[in-house]
Amino acid sequence: MSVPSCVASCGQRDRRQHPPSNVLYYIHCVKGDKVVQADSLNEEVQTDMALEQESALANAQKQFDIAADKLQLDPGLRRILRVPQREFTVTFPVKMDDGRIETFVGHRVHHNITRGPAKGGIRYHPGVTLDDVRALSMWMTWKCATVSIPYGGAKGAVVVDPRTLSPSELERLTRRYTSEISILIGPDRDIPAPDVGTNAQIMAWIMDTYSMHSGHTVPAVVTGKPINIGGSYGRQEATARGLSYVLREAAEVLSFPIAGARIAVQGFGNVGGTCARLLEEMGATIVAVSDSKGGIYRRSGLPLAAVAEHKARSGTVADFPEADRVTNAELLELPCDILVPAALNTQITARNADRIRARIIGEAANGPTTPEADSILYDRGIFVIPDILAGAGGVTVSYFEWVQGLQEFFWTEREVNAQLERVMAGAFHQVLRTAHEQRVHMRTAAYLLAVSKVAESTRIRGIYP
Repeated sequence: MSVPSCVASCGQRDRRQHPPSNVLYYIHCVKGDKVVQADSLNEEVQTDMALEQESALANAQKQFDIAADKLQLDPGLRRILRVPQREFTVTFPVKMDDGRIETFVGHRVHHNITRGPAKGGIRYHPGVTLDDVRALSMWMTWKCATVSIPYGGAKGAVVVDPRTLSPSELERLTRRYTSEISILIGPDRDIPAPDVGTNAQIMAWIMDTYSMHSGHTVPAVVTGKPINIGGSYGRQEATARGLSYVLREAAEVLSFPIAGARIAVQGFGNVGGTCARLLEEMGATIVAVSDSKGGIYRRSGLPLAAVAEHKARSGTVADFPEADRVTNAELLELPCDILVPAALNTQITARNADRIRARIIGEAANGPTTPEADSILYDRGIFVIPDILAGAGGVTVSYFEWVQGLQEFFWTEREVNAQLERVMAGAFHQVLRTAHEQRVHMRTAAYLLAVSKVAESTRIRGIYP
């Protein structure tokens, strides 16, 4: 099988400025199809290589271009789908515990809402940029379409390190950000969820703030909430569990059992740590894990429970005494059967793709592999399960939670997991069939399915004058 020569040129890049600090907010609807370059560095790979990496948005648009070229997409539809539909940036004040007033910048971006309400997480991170949010919203559109969830793609962010805030400051920041973006969100318009730096408690504050403004409780305005205020069983583990299902299916396709497989996980957070535990329960051996401070490796397998306890005590896995230390970059190149990038974007590039030794890569993170690296990995016979499929378990169970909230009829965890397995396994085999039929790798196959669904929905609905 050969990879088509279809990595399209991105055209002239255009740097967009953030709003001045004295502007309370602005709404910007993007037009045209220019690529926007971001300058953020990835927290997981702090080497000079990061300076040469393209932005997440540039990579997202390249991935779209590959599918659009293959589909021979109508130029008008291409212009619509290549950029976000709506962007909202706010600069808002927060009173700190010592009485100071600090201002923060937040974003909410809708890439496309043709197939349903906007859906996407809210990220709290000091290095997040508007370009990052644009890319993440675009990936959410394709992720929802890949698993046939009736949502469009959205993403939100606040430029902040939540670890520097007290609990009361974090609550005030969340409630003020919620009030600022409340003109966009709603159970039938835009449903946020947790992402990097946010959690169920933050979703509870968002729900409460929106409900107080509405005058009644609106549980379906967010997903990823605590169970006792309308959250869904299985939601916290959903991304990792969905990934474990597709990894199991991929291992069967490649004719090796998941039991006994050697696993390396970059990013030992909620998704990466949970995925490691679930794969261990399936009989796999976890040989390496990492977090933002570094990683550990033990050829014979790590005692995962002890590693988790050590991280809970010390805040990192990097100094676990019963294993060898490795960097995040080194972990990617370790010998293993399955590699799970579960950190941030742009981890596997043209610089290191020829040194990856895994048989399967399951992308838990958003955009961990660049288009150039995709081609190298494909030529080397490495089976990549793309983020818009591998990481779709979270939005799938978010959809289940949203449906339960609207109906006020809740499912058991067993029911949730059974439906998640059905959706993820079905989507995996549909993408695999497309990859074989079109003689492309799995990412392009997933994009062919997703882009064609969104494009066809846009064509059928028509262009409002």
